[in-house]
Amino acid sequence: MKHLTNLLAVALAFSMFFSATSQASNNYKLGAGDTIRIDVYNEPDLSMEYLVSSSGQIEYPYLGKLDVLGKTAGQLQQAISNGLKNDYLIDPKVSVNVVEYRMIYVNGEVAKPGGYHFQPGLTVEKAIALAGGFTERASTKGIRITPSGGGSDLSRLPLTHKVSPGDIIIVKASFF
Repeated sequence: MKHLTNLLAVALAFSMFFSATSQASNNYKLGAGDTIRIDVYNEPDLSMEYLVSSSGQIEYPYLGKLDVLGKTAGQLQQAISNGLKNDYLIDPKVSVNVVEYRMIYVNGEVAKPGGYHFQPGLTVEKAIALAGGFTERASTKGIRITPSGGGSDLSRLPLTHKVSPGDIIIVKASFF
């Protein structure tokens, strides 16, 4: 009985994780630097991976250039499905998934400053952990984020603040 209870607990944890991950990815807007995988069921010539360029476009067979910048995977999936329907395929089954998210950058008073791949659910604290943690001189209250969307800088953020793809996190030095 205890074994069954543990198994059910693990199954519940996995379902909650995948539900949260898929919910985050349903709202995720594609941008330059993302790697996406497009699969068309039973059509290997139409199934491929793309790195979204700075132009925000991909070149897709039969459909030409497609704008993907700012679209969700679901919106792109629908656009490809509609484009292939009737002229090329009767009832295309298309899926679009993000294989690798674009980078976030952590600079300043961290052990390993640099670029790190975004992951859904990433917080300032987790991003700093990816960068090796704070240095001895780091100010835990002197953290600033430059959002990728071009908004104004955010400062004095809690470590639980959510990070977005493309954000730049800067950890300032403390005076003492």
